[in-house]
Amino acid sequence: MTNPLNWETTYAIALALKQAHPQIDLETVSLGAIYQWTLALKDFDDDPALVNDQILSAIYQDWFEETLE
Repeated sequence: MTNPLNWETTYAIALALKQAHPQIDLETVSLGAIYQWTLALKDFDDDPALVNDQILSAIYQDWFEETLE
């Protein structure tokens, strides 16, 4: 069983999004798309209203750094 994802687990969310959307060009991804895709993750369990641009940007940054490796 995997741990539930929440807005504090930005790195884990980034890894899950990278796996769910492997062909995505991150230069074209909006914060709105990251928000929608995060809510769609099966292990995501948090209040959608608690997110802000800083959290979404952190997810994007973690995802971007993972694609560089």
